[in-house]
Amino acid sequence: MDTVYLIGGLLLLFVSGELLVKGAVSIAYRFKISTLVVGLTVVSFGTSAPELFVSLLAALEGYPDIALGNVVGSNIANMGLVLAITILVFPLVINKKVAKVDYPVLFAATIIFLIIIADREISVQEGVFLLAVLAIYNYMLVRSSRKETKKNNNVVKVTRREFYFGILFIVLGIIGLKFGSEFFLEGAISIAQTYGMSDHLIGVTIVAFGTSVPEIATSVVAAVRKHADISLGNLIGSNVFNIHAVLGVTAIVSPISVSEKVLSFDFLWMFGIVIALIPAIYFLKKFTRPMGVVLLLGYMSYIYFSFMTL
Repeated sequence: MDTVYLIGGLLLLFVSGELLVKGAVSIAYRFKISTLVVGLTVVSFGTSAPELFVSLLAALEGYPDIALGNVVGSNIANMGLVLAITILVFPLVINKKVAKVDYPVLFAATIIFLIIIADREISVQEGVFLLAVLAIYNYMLVRSSRKETKKNNNVVKVTRREFYFGILFIVLGIIGLKFGSEFFLEGAISIAQTYGMSDHLIGVTIVAFGTSVPEIATSVVAAVRKHADISLGNLIGSNVFNIHAVLGVTAIVSPISVSEKVLSFDFLWMFGIVIALIPAIYFLKKFTRPMGVVLLLGYMSYIYFSFMTL
């Protein structure tokens, strides 16, 4: 039965990813917002909904290691696994805005995360701060994109019917991602627990991978359909969303304790992968398949050492 949940959840996630990308493109054109910004906001919110749901539920039920491990593990999986798979399928050319704004925001969010967990707890006040920063960032993104689109006159007309269908696709996509993730996680966690895995290990591996499957589905679909901006924007936006929104909301509801292993091991891998993106973003100006191989090997190494340091 667990296998049925795994396969069924995975299929539902890929179908939902297709719907989410279609809807996001329609919304972007309708509101004169670039597809990159839609990827950084609407799509990243939708694909990060499973992380929010799982971390919040884990914290409320007294499993802080799963709540925090899910976010850290998901961020590592997004840049190590999801981006790797995406560029192996379809290499991505990097938008200038990614280098000037979006990557620096991701880097800053990672540093903020380190500062907040340094005292081994994420408090209610810190949760409010994380959410406030995210709200300001999203407001500036949308405002800047609308001005730029209007200035360059890059307006694509979208009929009212296409717009309503776009909203419907986004809603159906997010719902599908939620239930698909639940099915996938139910099967995966059940299997993991039979092998006696710790809460932390379940969080950074099985749960993190499961909640990152929507990002895989959405980013690969977007890349294949040549919406590279949505694909990359989705991953960067999801990582920023995970730190600021998932941890922010979770900490407000229930303060999160931070284990020593997160500080001394998991964060170093998360920060290391963010640093590893610099050559591709600022020198190569694109993500090539060899870079995908390097990222994938990095993620596999993280999983290996996670099990070895039990």
